[in-house]
Amino acid sequence: MTIESVLQSYEKALNANDVDTVLKLYGSDPVFMPQHAPAMVGRDAVRAAYEHVFNTIKLDIKFTTYEVETHGDTAWARTSSAGRTRILAADVEVNEGNNELFVFRKENGDWKIHRYLFATNQPRN
Repeated sequence: MTIESVLQSYEKALNANDVDTVLKLYGSDPVFMPQHAPAMVGRDAVRAAYEHVFNTIKLDIKFTTYEVETHGDTAWARTSSAGRTRILAADVEVNEGNNELFVFRKENGDWKIHRYLFATNQPRN
């Protein structure tokens, strides 16, 4: 799987609230660093974080990739995402936009998300 296909699969899984597919895209030792929260370290913590996210919001976003650099079995990508988010508890839809940094590591010949960090570029008032 190429880095670009991992990013496309990740976008699709986020929009589908599909935690199992999200976890398949992460490697064996992942770290998920959402804004306004501590880092989620390890597969169990990452799974719990996405389960919480998918229980509270429904995303309809699209990723744009600006840069991808590979260095042996490690790579990084700088992306942004934009679209809409439905906050389930309030049944309210808001604009969504983030800057993201993905670090990838090759595992068994496939690129996997190793570290993922995002921060909003559309602060909510």
